[in-house]
Parts: sequence; C-alpha cells; structure tokens
Amino acid sequence: LVETAGHPIVYGEKIVNPALPTVLVYGHYDVQPPDPLNLWTTPPFEPVIREGVIYARGSCDDKGQVYMHIKAFEILCAQGNLPCNIKFMIEGEEEVGSDHLGTFVKENKARLKADVILISDTAIISLDHPSITVGLRGLSYMEVEVTGPNRDLHSGVYGGAVANPINVLSRMIASLHDENGKVTIPGFYDDVIELSPSERAELNKAPFELSEYKKDLDIADVAGEKGYTTLERTGIRPTLDANGIWGGYTGEGAKTVLPSKAHAKISMRLVPNQSPARITALFTSHFQSLAPSTVKVKVTAHHGGEPAVTPTDSAAYQAASRAFEQVWGKVPIPTRDGGSIPIVALFKKELGLDSVLMGFGLDSDAIHSPNEHYGVRNFLL
Repeated sequence: LVETAGHPIVYGEKIVNPALPTVLVYGHYDVQPPDPLNLWTTPPFEPVIREGVIYARGSCDDKGQVYMHIKAFEILCAQGNLPCNIKFMIEGEEEVGSDHLGTFVKENKARLKADVILISDTAIISLDHPSITVGLRGLSYMEVEVTGPNRDLHSGVYGGAVANPINVLSRMIASLHDENGKVTIPGFYDDVIELSPSERAELNKAPFELSEYKKDLDIADVAGEKGYTTLERTGIRPTLDANGIWGGYTGEGAKTVLPSKAHAKISMRLVPNQSPARITALFTSHFQSLAPSTVKVKVTAHHGGEPAVTPTDSAAYQAASRAFEQVWGKVPIPTRDGGSIPIVALFKKELGLDSVLMGFGLDSDAIHSPNEHYGVRNFLL
C-alpha cells in the first residue's frame, strides 16, 4: 500500500528480466455509491452469482476486471510461464477524478517505467462481437446552487410574489440545450474535432441494433444531437446532462413550501480536443449569466478529465488484437467509448505511454446503477 493524501494506491511488480517488455496494469478499487439501496435485489456489497452473472457493486467497474488480471498473473507465475515483466497499480479515487494518483505518477516515473499500460475498465460490444476501445471522452463535473429567500416560505402566503429557486433552476437547466439537442454554452464546440464522413462511416460499421437498444432500456425512442447516430452521439460528440436535482420538501406526504434553495449536479462529457478546464470556465460563466436578479447562483467544479484517443498501429494494440482473435476467432472492432478514464491522458503526458483499453464488460452490466453485474463467462475470457 502506498499512502497518498487521499486513498492509498495498491502497487506490486514482478521483474522477470529487465531486458523483457514491461506491462503496467492499471485499475481502480473504488466504486460508485450503491444508492438507491432499495432497488438492489441483493445487498450491493455481498456478491452473489445468479444465472451465470456476478451481482455486486464493482463487479464490472472495476474490481471484477482488475481481478481477472491478478488471477491470470497468478496462473502464469504458478506455471513458470510469465513472458514479460508485470507491474500493478490499483487506485482508490478513479470515480472522483484520480487527483492523488496524478501526483503519484509524477513522483514515481522511474518506478512506473513500462512499455505499455493495460487497462480493463471498458466494455466489448457483445460476446459475439469483440471490440477494443480506442477513444474515451473527457469529463467536467459541476454542482450548482440557486438561492432565493433566506428561508423556506409558506407557498400560499409567498407563492407568486417571491422567486421559487426550483422553478428558476429548472428553466436554467432547460436552456442549456436548444431544440436540436445542441449545448447552448457559447464556445462549447469551438475545439471539437469533427470527424470526416469516411471516419463516421467506419464508426457506424460496429454492430448496433436500434430496436434492441430501445427494448433493453424500455424507451419509445432515442434522443440527442440532431444529425448524428446513437453510436456517434455516445462516442464522438460532447454532451451535457443533469445527474441529480433536489430542493424543497421531498419526504412523505405534502408540505407546501416555497424552498430557499435548489441544487443540481451536472456533468459534461468531452471529446478531443476539448479542455476540461476551459469547459468548466465556460459553463461557470454562462450558468451565472442565466440567473435572474431574483436569485443568487453558486457554481462549484468537482472534477474533470481529459479525453483520449489511443493508436491502433502500435505493437501493443496489435498484440491485444491477436489475443482477441485467438479467443473469438474474429478480429476485434475498434470502438470509441462514451465514458471517461481521466488517467489515460495523464499516462501519455507524464510517462509517454499509450494504453490498451482491453475491457470485457457489457453496456448492459448496469455499472453505476442498482444491480450492477458482470458475466462469469466475461470474467473467464
């Protein structure tokens, strides 16, 4: 255990021969909050296997996938078959921005010297269609607070005469998109790298059935930025979403209050070449400008991460591709993932290393949601 100013980092290494290539395996042991607990079929931190699936918080993101590498390493060592040097670096703050891992990496460059970084914290298209992630979106995560009167008020006595922070916040959030699904923050798209028609066509070759997608989510139709497919909306376009909103009375029964405050958490997924710091500044300025004089607005930045694109012509990627082909009998499809792993860009900047994003989860594994799960078959791959 390597202590940091936050949660400790788990580090280990086995050097077979300094002349051999070195693989640095990265993962994280922290997880998203399990709430709402009442929606879990079984307790989130008591893993169970039902119908060939492991149910638990972190089973897929990311403990189960990290554990795959630990067990593979154990087997290779037991057989005396380890073909390269291995280093493990498993952190406890990935879900909140990896702030202290960044410091550790900068201060331990010699210790972390390697030829490639291997990360299993993403997904494959399906068990029938293997894929390797080659692109990740960045992140800017914000919290906003709108304050009206200095206390909660009686909605009958004051309603209609004093601004309601929940109403104001709702209008402010609604105005962050136009009728075509584009984000309305000035300058938001200035640095976005637009893909060529041929690049977009290549991206859309990945197997995707819209009807199955809607059926799995129990929705009548999809939504998003006009002029783009679902695969493009989740892979190559930036987004803005409210992740939570609250204020006033939310308990049992009725309580007729005009609330003093309203709050929301808002995340923006970013694409190359967008800067989280710049987007955070643009959001802060724009959101504050939306506030009418009847309320006060506070904007707080939580954490962010850089977007990343990894090469497909490297020796490491080609080795990963051959490994997939050996198992599946078919070449894996390169895909762009909608999620974020902020440390990938930092690894490139500080260590000069590309990452191979060799994930084995499925989009349907309910990561970050109740009843997160991970297939036993996926684990054994």
